[in-house]
Amino acid sequence: MRRARTAKPKQFTVKLAVPLFGEVSGVWEPVDAERRAAWELYVELATRISVVDLAPDEGLLREALSSLYSLFGITRGILRSYGPDVAPRRGPGYVSFGILAVTVLNGALRPLLATWHPRLVAYEATRREGADPVAHERQWAQAASLRSELDAVRRSLTQLANALAEVAGAGDLMPHATVTEPQNTGGGVTG
Repeated sequence: MRRARTAKPKQFTVKLAVPLFGEVSGVWEPVDAERRAAWELYVELATRISVVDLAPDEGLLREALSSLYSLFGITRGILRSYGPDVAPRRGPGYVSFGILAVTVLNGALRPLLATWHPRLVAYEATRREGADPVAHERQWAQAASLRSELDAVRRSLTQLANALAEVAGAGDLMPHATVTEPQNTGGGVTG
């Protein structure tokens, strides 16, 4: 039995807040390669700590940073495998999968990791042999600041994930996300 396909919107309006970068917004008219790439990156984002609110008594900051770092390799792989089809040349006011992915990597993830990875490594080096790594990390004076910045990046990644899901035509895989879902009126995505 063949499933009926619904027509996919041809145009989306995207707006993402990117820490230390500002806002990236524009019209996205995805080609098929961008829709497939959007699904791949959406699955990665929806299944990681990157879009989950990390409460003060949950998880390890080290694990959160490592998960975010892995998004670089994953995103690069997706960009390479689809090639220039996911970054078509368009005029001002238009965005593409490539523009959105690279902007989030360089505007949200890179600054967070470049600042906090070395700080956390330096603090981890002060842990006494045999000491509990979770307890040690929770005693770190800068833990709350890092969690706050992780939350700002999480909001950006959740906005990106929502836009990717909409473009891919996917259902919501992130019911736990705390960022408002996009309001699609006439095929537009905001998030």
